[in-house]
Amino acid sequence: MLDSLSLFSLAGKRALVTGSSRGIGYAIAAALASAGASVIINGRDQEALGAAAAKLADTGATVRALAFDVTSADSIGEAVDWAETELGPIDILVNNAGMQHRVPLEDFPLDRFEQVMSTNVTSVFMVGQAVARRMIPRCTGKIINICSVMSNVARPSIAPYAASKAAVANLTRGMATDWAKHGLNINGIAPGYIRTELNEALLQNAEFNSWVERRTPMGRWAEPAELGGAAIFLASEAASFVNGHILYVDGAFTATV
Repeated sequence: MLDSLSLFSLAGKRALVTGSSRGIGYAIAAALASAGASVIINGRDQEALGAAAAKLADTGATVRALAFDVTSADSIGEAVDWAETELGPIDILVNNAGMQHRVPLEDFPLDRFEQVMSTNVTSVFMVGQAVARRMIPRCTGKIINICSVMSNVARPSIAPYAASKAAVANLTRGMATDWAKHGLNINGIAPGYIRTELNEALLQNAEFNSWVERRTPMGRWAEPAELGGAAIFLASEAASFVNGHILYVDGAFTATV
């Protein structure tokens, strides 16, 4: 019988994390590697991806960089085929790639709306489907979709982003409903406000920064590494009967009014 800590080990597992050259994706890749997984990091910027891979390798991680476009079915198909053939089975998928665009809703351009949906929602469907088709015959696999506190609430100027993340949360439940019978576990992580490069402008905005600190019961922003434990849990056998669940890592942001 395994001891409790062994249930969290990812030794011998291979994880693909999309959008992982920096920020939340990088932190999750680092966490999975620290639990024993070999990781495949992804992005479109070859230079940033190479630098991230080198940084992870310096920590002792087994890492490969795989550049592909999560909004292109052809690019996804080629990448997943290559990874499965050249590296071996993808045991864990983290759909993290996403984007934000802040404009009042009445002025939000249609092309930007479609870009947000394609990047944040359609990519989760396409990458998830491509990897699940490989996992299903093996009767095992873990998929983690990165949602948001905005999966459940909204605020001015980001209505399309909020809509996209609400869609990701329900797509996660739908994936679990369809694929749990094949031995797959599909869950989501909904981060609160995280201190990342992409949020630097918000962090430097004194009024907004103060609002986040007041609005979050823990009184602060999270560090990207604080998502690592949730990712390890959902990727591990410790979460063997957790399916279709959205785990909020938000400092109690969504627990209060």
